[in-house]
Amino acid sequence: MAFRWIQAIISFLSIIPTSRHSATIDIYSVAKVMYLFPIAGAIIGTIVGVFAYAISFYIQPLLLGVLVTAVLVIITGVNHTDALADFADGLMAKGGKEDKHKAMRDPAVGSAGTVSVVLYVAGMIVALSSFHFEGLKLLTSIVVAEAIAKYTMVLQAHIGLSAWEGFSSPFTASMKDRRKMLAATAIIILILVLTGGGYAGIMSLSGSVLIGIILHYISKRSFGGISGDVIGASNELTRLSSLIIFSSATNDWSKQVL
Repeated sequence: MAFRWIQAIISFLSIIPTSRHSATIDIYSVAKVMYLFPIAGAIIGTIVGVFAYAISFYIQPLLLGVLVTAVLVIITGVNHTDALADFADGLMAKGGKEDKHKAMRDPAVGSAGTVSVVLYVAGMIVALSSFHFEGLKLLTSIVVAEAIAKYTMVLQAHIGLSAWEGFSSPFTASMKDRRKMLAATAIIILILVLTGGGYAGIMSLSGSVLIGIILHYISKRSFGGISGDVIGASNELTRLSSLIIFSSATNDWSKQVL
């Protein structure tokens, strides 16, 4: 049963078809098992990480950063990157909550959204290209960063209330169950232990939790709560922050998994 739900979550969070029923996933059913997001994140991260590991021996670091960033954006269906742009547009829009909501729903990307995506992509390329041919460290970093990013989405749904009825509503309603939040926390800790995340993993998780809390505070003041775009933006920003921490870590913690 759990495996079937993980399949559904992977299909929901990415373009990876895990079953013949992938195209008819019920968002309310996925919301009920949101606490399993970190597992799905680790699986998606493994797929991307193996690709990054395989090509890291043959191409220059900068090109590696470009290709891996592109694969991550494509596999996630550009949804979370688009959410980051919408979040930035809404945040910078003048006026009240309704005006900000309207800016976030506008299909046209504004200047704030464009700048945020450009900076995000540039940050990802720089972070990924900073591993300097350390293939195994790159692989494990991507796995953990993706799992942590999904954990932050769970955290957002747990601590936040939906600013309006929409995409985030089923998730915020479901994740008010503390047992589910504890389960998600246990899962992410287990992933850190199994991957040998060590100090860098702890710092990445702590930094991501802090970013999630800050984004929740900003969203509550600006929009009156969170939305699907806020949750998606949290995913992108915490993935980036985790990769920056991993690429900057002086200890070669990835050797612990050998």
